[in-house]
Amino acid sequence: MTNPSEAGVERVTPAAARSVSPWNVANVLTVLRLLVVPVFVAGMFLDGQAWRYASLVIFLLASLTDQLDGWLARRYGLVTDFGKIADPIADKALIGAALVTLSLLGELPWWVTIVILGREVGVTVLRIAVIRHGVIPASYGGKIKTVLQILAIALYILPGVPDPIRWVAMGAALVVTVATGADYVTRAVRLRGVARKARGG
Repeated sequence: MTNPSEAGVERVTPAAARSVSPWNVANVLTVLRLLVVPVFVAGMFLDGQAWRYASLVIFLLASLTDQLDGWLARRYGLVTDFGKIADPIADKALIGAALVTLSLLGELPWWVTIVILGREVGVTVLRIAVIRHGVIPASYGGKIKTVLQILAIALYILPGVPDPIRWVAMGAALVVTVATGADYVTRAVRLRGVARKARGG
């Protein structure tokens, strides 16, 4: 019988979940990433290139914490179910705020924002819907998607970048975003199938 790991999901045993406090340094970084989102948005709407550069720095530093908290969690055994759910939500809040802000400012077409956010919200809902069967961890493709989104958004925030460069970067991010979204749907369906087989004996 296919086990959960073969289905592309991770299960945390009750004993393992109790052994790691959700209030560890990795999860604190995740929460901090959520808290700086309003600061980033405010900077984007203020006049002057200095604020624009400040917002870019905030965005990049917040994005860096995503890599840092993941590394800390794996390196020091701080992986928790809270982190697995909160981390992608924090990522989506930061990315979503940046996309919506750029669209409100008239610098990014709304359809791009809608496609990316639709995928992100859909995957989040999907992960929550199947969590009773197991946690679907971030895939390698999902990590590439995040990096491409961060790069594309940074190019849109940075003043003076030629439009063709921005379009190419955002186009690549869009393609990978949609492709990895389809992959999450496949893994969720597989996970449900594994759970049904397990219940059926």
